[in-house]
Amino acid sequence: MLVKQLYQELAWRQDKIAMYGKLLDIPRLQAWYGDEGASYTYSKMTLQPLSWTPTLLSLKQQVSEFCQHNFNAMLANCYRDHQDSVSWHSDDEPELGKQPVIASLSLGAERDFHFKKKDGGESYKLPLQSGSLLVMSGATQQNWRHAIHKTRIEKPMRINLTFRNIQ
Repeated sequence: MLVKQLYQELAWRQDKIAMYGKLLDIPRLQAWYGDEGASYTYSKMTLQPLSWTPTLLSLKQQVSEFCQHNFNAMLANCYRDHQDSVSWHSDDEPELGKQPVIASLSLGAERDFHFKKKDGGESYKLPLQSGSLLVMSGATQQNWRHAIHKTRIEKPMRINLTFRNIQ
């Protein structure tokens, strides 16, 4: 099973983030892979890329071909169970460019992916099943925020691979 393989193969990190004047564990594990020099900074944390594993390189090539877009980096998130999450955010860091293409491959447990307009308007919930590929492009990051919330419903592990292009 690909989820177990990636869980064992990737160099997962439990990073901390500054919130409310305290350093808190990010409520998920993460790993950053990419081409040489494809460093990524968000929330005052800079991630240096690890070299692609053969498994990740194969997945990157398949996703790049499907999307007709060349990706040079990937952020892996491991949601160990229903209590792991990511809060509302946009992937709008400068090194991603003005209108980044982000291809998000979900593996393992189904989780709801929430979107809401930055201006307070529309919101949507999209269940992402194992094997689904969500592609965000154009002005998505400029106009929308997204999140995966904690849930009371017990869920097994989910791994999400978000392929990006660092400029």
